[in-house]
Amino acid sequence: MATVTNSPQRLGDVLVARGYLTEEQVLAALSAQQAGGRSKLLGEVIVEQELCTEDQVVECLAHVYGVPYAKLEARMYDPKVVDVLPREYVENNLALPLFLIDDVLTVAISEPSNVFLIDEIGVLSGHRVQVVAATARDIRRLITSLPNSKVFVIDDIIEDSQDADVTLIEEAIEDIGDIEEIAGRSPVIRLVNYVIFNAVKEGASDIHIEPGERCLRVRYRIDGRLYKSLEVPQHLLPAVTSRIKIMAGLDISERRLPQDGRVHVMLEGRKVDLRVSTFPMNKGEKTVIRVLDTKSVSLNLEDLGFAEDLLREFHRCIEAPNGIFLVTGPTGSGKSTTLYAALNAISSMENNVCTVEDPIEYHLPLINQFQVQERIGLTFSRALRTLLRQDPDVIMVGEIRDEETARTAIQAALTGHLVFSTLHTNDACSAITRMVNMGVESYLIGAALNAVLAQRLVRRICPKCRQSYDPPRTIRKALEKMGYHFDSFHKGVGCKSCRNTGFRGRIGVHELLVINDEFRDAIAAERSLGHLRGLAQKSGMLSLAADGFQKVKEGITTVEEIFHVAGETRSDADPAAGTYEEGAGS
Repeated sequence: MATVTNSPQRLGDVLVARGYLTEEQVLAALSAQQAGGRSKLLGEVIVEQELCTEDQVVECLAHVYGVPYAKLEARMYDPKVVDVLPREYVENNLALPLFLIDDVLTVAISEPSNVFLIDEIGVLSGHRVQVVAATARDIRRLITSLPNSKVFVIDDIIEDSQDADVTLIEEAIEDIGDIEEIAGRSPVIRLVNYVIFNAVKEGASDIHIEPGERCLRVRYRIDGRLYKSLEVPQHLLPAVTSRIKIMAGLDISERRLPQDGRVHVMLEGRKVDLRVSTFPMNKGEKTVIRVLDTKSVSLNLEDLGFAEDLLREFHRCIEAPNGIFLVTGPTGSGKSTTLYAALNAISSMENNVCTVEDPIEYHLPLINQFQVQERIGLTFSRALRTLLRQDPDVIMVGEIRDEETARTAIQAALTGHLVFSTLHTNDACSAITRMVNMGVESYLIGAALNAVLAQRLVRRICPKCRQSYDPPRTIRKALEKMGYHFDSFHKGVGCKSCRNTGFRGRIGVHELLVINDEFRDAIAAERSLGHLRGLAQKSGMLSLAADGFQKVKEGITTVEEIFHVAGETRSDADPAAGTYEEGAGS
């Protein structure tokens, strides 16, 4: 049975005796409680009216009921004892087992007067119960820290973010209203800092801050997938959005139009760039922040997942004196990272390497990087034409979006420059037809193009929980139909290191099309896409699927990941048949 001592003292008397309240304040709180039909406890009314802190109220309640009061701190519980009660029960009733000594279970609760709860704990646990009074806030904080906890406590998270070393590099901003004042208050700043700090710590590439029906939802994109991080009360949306706009130098009074900006923050002694995009929705503005952290991205070609033979051929292509090298793939497939790594590999004091980007994602040494400014008319094509007068040896164009940019890039390649750029296509051969569709003549493409690299990103199996397994029969049949046979299959079963996903990090899968004389003639002759794919396979090009399944064989990724990004790709079809299935690459 619980050790609770009935006391003739009342909560109001103890609060007055300890100097926390006056008698008039207690009477006013009692009146407010009665006006509400006694639907709330007196202590709740006092805290809501900000007459006392929650800690002061619980401390006095502990005295009234003759139980100890504890200011709970991290690791004040025995992890082996927590599971004496079902996790759902602990979270729903805010009853946290702390430790068990001589068959006496010490439990922290916020309402020591709730004898029914105490008796129920005794029945569920099978032990005698010793109650410790603690604030609901402190109990939630510890529950949040439990493994696999689904509880998110915004007040506690804001306090925890004080340890996050996030410093904004910003200029002074004029005061333009109450929302900005709210956005500048410490709790909102600490919340936004926590969201950014935690995203960088988790290795997230994007932060989604989106209004929901009843809450503001924060999600992180980690290894290409979105995961819920926390939920925040809906009323904080304007302040949080305004704080981020202030950081990015955006107009906080404009809520009807999308806005884009950039933030530079110092985190743990290093600079992290954040690209901010806001978009108005019916429930409020959604904000997406792209995290550009050089620490989490390797710009070394050897770390990007290239097969040994393919990497050797890749090096040969990027060391050519002139021509165009294209990298293709959908958004988020790592095209920019591959190009940065290629430039990093060939940059030197002897080369003038220049880039035209929108925006500049990573700043590289020995490379001259130029930012496109569409608003003032500095487009890709105009910037590229101007750049040709800067005596470049190597040029990187962030993306070929239109005929003018494509023609200028080809002209640069034909006049002795090595040009790198990207396109959005499903596979390597489709890059040729995409440029034809832009309006560029086939003979110019055939003359200027050196190589096309198509790539995707797949998730790596977590090395700490990787295990062999027997896949479903449907997967084995699909692989046999495609001509692949494996002795063993691996997957991650989930652990703390990988957030129970079974995956940790990503790696590239590639197909490299090197343009030879036969291929140039086929391009100039405007051969069909199917014919070009047949030539590519004949020349020995490995498809995305072939490279991916080699990584499956090596235990790096799973079959499902390769099916997801490459599917039964066109390059695996029989070229003699003259037909090719549409790939599922993007």
